[in-house]
Amino acid sequence: MDCSTKERVGKIGFLQTRAGPRDGDAWVKRLKEEYKALIQYIKLNKDTDNDWFTLSSNKAGTRWQGKCWTFIDNQKYEFDFEFDIPVTYPTTAPEIQIPELDGKTPKMYRGGKICLTVHFKPLWSKNVPHFGIAHALCMGLAPWLGAEIPLLADRGLVTAGSSKDSSSAKDEGTSTS
Repeated sequence: MDCSTKERVGKIGFLQTRAGPRDGDAWVKRLKEEYKALIQYIKLNKDTDNDWFTLSSNKAGTRWQGKCWTFIDNQKYEFDFEFDIPVTYPTTAPEIQIPELDGKTPKMYRGGKICLTVHFKPLWSKNVPHFGIAHALCMGLAPWLGAEIPLLADRGLVTAGSSKDSSSAKDEGTSTS
């Protein structure tokens, strides 16, 4: 980890509760810690003019979805992302998916799961239970976007703007949310 990443991680804070979705009241306590860390991370990003994602979850905090974006040559590249909290969380890190990029890069698994095995997962395993969702975004999704999206853009595999723009206009009004 470079110095700026260590500093940012330190400012996000660390979680204390070792609990997953099946752990009842302990999971509720863990979820509160997760939200506090996420709020802190979002605040840090906004304070440094580095706002790059939105995120929401189901009521149980087990299914998360959002949008992430990066800018390349003043062009915004935006993508939907999602993840489920594994049953073995926090021992197991969440697998972040960007379904619309499935098959466009070798640094992705089936279903659009981004590859975090080499760099992030060993770091996660050394920091259980102190790392959480905010850490997965900070040290997993953010660097992956920074490394992969410019390459995909150079190859013409992604274009600026949300690739869902054309389909969302057709689907408007069919949402069940």
